[in-house]
Amino acid sequence: MKIIAFGASNSKNSINKHLATYAASLFGATEVQVIDLNDYQMPLYSVDLEAEIGQHELAKAFLHTLSTADLLVVSMAEHNGNYSAAFKNIYDWCSRITPKVFQDKPMLLLATSPGARGGASVLEIAKNAFPRYGADVKATFSLPSFNDNFDLEKGLITDEEYDADLRKLIFLF
Repeated sequence: MKIIAFGASNSKNSINKHLATYAASLFGATEVQVIDLNDYQMPLYSVDLEAEIGQHELAKAFLHTLSTADLLVVSMAEHNGNYSAAFKNIYDWCSRITPKVFQDKPMLLLATSPGARGGASVLEIAKNAFPRYGADVKATFSLPSFNDNFDLEKGLITDEEYDADLRKLIFLF
């Protein structure tokens, strides 16, 4: 089984990338590929730019990478209650190539933030929208107060209850 995991943020120290990496590691997959949205930076999407340059090669590359997965582990960064601009731009470019951006792949959808709501707003938006774009969302998980509940050095959730909740979800896959 191959897992593609990413944090939907372009932060070099993305807490969502850390959470996605940890969650992916719990599956015992034969291969885990953690991708960085910074490798897919494109100009801001517009229909005018698309008419001028066509489908962006990095959007095609992102879609190809997703196509190689048996499972997607995606952790959503929350910017003002919604997707990060970096993720939204990639999503916009890709959706112009195919409306099934997530290619009917099973998905574990996550979110975290430094705050007590743990990215709950963006998680709800993504949970409702992603199935229309080809995501088979099998489960969702929110980790609140990331800095209090995750050890960056060890790369794991430190709160036993939250860790057990995530492990239960993964066991159901």
